[in-house]
Amino acid sequence: MEVQDQETEPELDLRTPDVMNKYQGASDIVNQALAAVIAAVAPGKLVCDLCALGDSTITQALSSVFTKGKIEKGIAFPTCISVNHCVGHYSPLSGDTAALQEGDVVKIDLGVHVDGFAVSGAHTVIATANPTEVVAGRKGDVICAAWYAAEAALRLFRPGGTNKEITAVIQKVADSFKCRPVEGVLSHQTKRYVLDVGNVIINKETPEQQVDEVTFAEYDVYCFDIVMSTGEGKTKEKDIKTTVFKRAVETNYNLKMQTARQTFGEINRKFPTMPFSLRAFQDPKRARLAMTEILKHELVDTYPVLWEKDGEYVAQFKFTALLTPAQTLKLVSQPLPYVKSDLSITDPAINQLLAQGTKRGAKKKKGNKKRKGKKAAAAPAGEAAAAPAEAAAPAEKAE
Repeated sequence: MEVQDQETEPELDLRTPDVMNKYQGASDIVNQALAAVIAAVAPGKLVCDLCALGDSTITQALSSVFTKGKIEKGIAFPTCISVNHCVGHYSPLSGDTAALQEGDVVKIDLGVHVDGFAVSGAHTVIATANPTEVVAGRKGDVICAAWYAAEAALRLFRPGGTNKEITAVIQKVADSFKCRPVEGVLSHQTKRYVLDVGNVIINKETPEQQVDEVTFAEYDVYCFDIVMSTGEGKTKEKDIKTTVFKRAVETNYNLKMQTARQTFGEINRKFPTMPFSLRAFQDPKRARLAMTEILKHELVDTYPVLWEKDGEYVAQFKFTALLTPAQTLKLVSQPLPYVKSDLSITDPAINQLLAQGTKRGAKKKKGNKKRKGKKAAAAPAGEAAAAPAEAAAPAEKAE
């Protein structure tokens, strides 16, 4: 589908059952791809192979769903594997020799869209030969901080809530685990074919980085991106070449080099609105050379590889959430690694928030006093992450 065609179509939202079905279909594949990469994470694994696995799992899964009619579907964000103090967007090409080591903190980030309705997910795991061994220390602190901040943010995503409330609770949870939210990270409102509508939730406010207050409303869709660091929470670029880009749809230019024109034509055909990796081209090295002129004329936006200070750890949890009249639906959920923290959340208001479910206004059935399952978020913060089967229960199933 060409970009210009989207302007003539009526806007679709969560009121349409077909839209909900497409979000659910995309979320199933995100969870399938995350699970496949998580299962493959181990010491000695090449990062480039894990990225390729994520992308191929998505492509293969999409080939067997929504096969009736002409429905566009594909990768909404190419698989990135960012390790330890790498904050994000690390998606090396085939032949790269970077490999996981025992104890690495591994962030897996990817996305899927069906008919332009995108679901994104990121999850943090530990690369280890002993996956059931509990990991503590600063690795446990930062993973717990990111997880509980994400769960608190999810519960504040409700009609009448604001982005300022979520930013504030992210900071409070970070303080509890002596971590810091990473600066410059934004959670975006999304719509069909648009990953960043304009309304955002900032991970950390600073005097230099401020956003307008936004009030949430029914049928909103947001991609939440919660990133925590054991360090200062500041990022920088290194000499690692960018491999992830997105078409800058408002910019056009008649390129001079034939290779650049051919590559740009392929971008317009295959990736008119969604981010893509050079890995998606038949000849990634040729595409990289072509990007020089394409970037010079600002025809694409970049997702540069970002880093914290060496020796620090960064954890990330990302999920797409739908705000329906009855509940807040979290579309991405994976089992947590076996980690724990000696620190905990002592603020009663935050613990009370974490103990809440995500349904609103549902009448309880009389005589049904027993709960079917224990909500992991109700456990003392800093302990639940050591019990991944409960801690990763999908929020939409919470009572």
